[in-house]
Amino acid sequence: MSRLQKKMASLKQVGKTALIPYITAGDPTPNATVALMHLLVEKGADVIELGVPFSDPMADGPVIQKAVERALIHNVSLDDVLEYVRVFREQDAETPVVLMGYLNPIEAQGYEAFANAASSVGVDAVLTVDMPPEESKGYLEALQQVGLDRVFLVSPTTPGSRLSAVNEKGSGFVYYVSLKGVTGSKELDMEDVAQNMTRLKSKLNMPIGIGFGIKDGATAFEMANLGSAVIVGSVLVKLIEANQSKGRYDMHLAIGEKMTEFRDALNRADMNRVGALNT
Repeated sequence: MSRLQKKMASLKQVGKTALIPYITAGDPTPNATVALMHLLVEKGADVIELGVPFSDPMADGPVIQKAVERALIHNVSLDDVLEYVRVFREQDAETPVVLMGYLNPIEAQGYEAFANAASSVGVDAVLTVDMPPEESKGYLEALQQVGLDRVFLVSPTTPGSRLSAVNEKGSGFVYYVSLKGVTGSKELDMEDVAQNMTRLKSKLNMPIGIGFGIKDGATAFEMANLGSAVIVGSVLVKLIEANQSKGRYDMHLAIGEKMTEFRDALNRADMNRVGALNT
């Protein structure tokens, strides 16, 4: 069982919802990333989703697109991202790290070379937005050979055939895109999310994390009652952008406060759920 699978299983055992924050590697500067990763863990992250900068981030809204641009100004590459994880692992051997990105940089490096390099530095899973499970045989085999989990996206419009492929070829958890659109867009329809989660739970046999559109503790609380994990990204990246010129202290303070808001909300939801089960 992988580090990510162990983490998700241990959280389930104690009735706890995983908090999975996203940041873009290299944003706002290359030397900020590792410190931000440690801050996220300190403030309650159970898993870290680390974005790999790519020039055409098709699934991401303007907030994360700008973060990618800030990283690319510094020429942050896939090799750099792997180095950040290696350095992070010097102090943290427990927190799972999921790389989120696009296929082009991985293809340029080669499937086996990438998988070996990622595994060797302590990456636990990879979410490749533009690699559908039906077309991913060689890629997934390379990841599986070195024990990397394969995380796939599903959405409100994902057909049953695609869910079957995700269930067969994915591992770690499934990332549910809770709205139609890019990251950071629109408002969540809680009733719609609940209905779709019921459908997904009947089709998938692994944890489901809910992301896109979760901006505050109130929405995180609602999502904690529906999924195994809550994934937050754009709201944190927006705080990085807003505080980048103020120095590390102010940036960390703002992100720490938002992370505490999310962690407290999930803890309240977990306590309520466990209390209801015990009555």
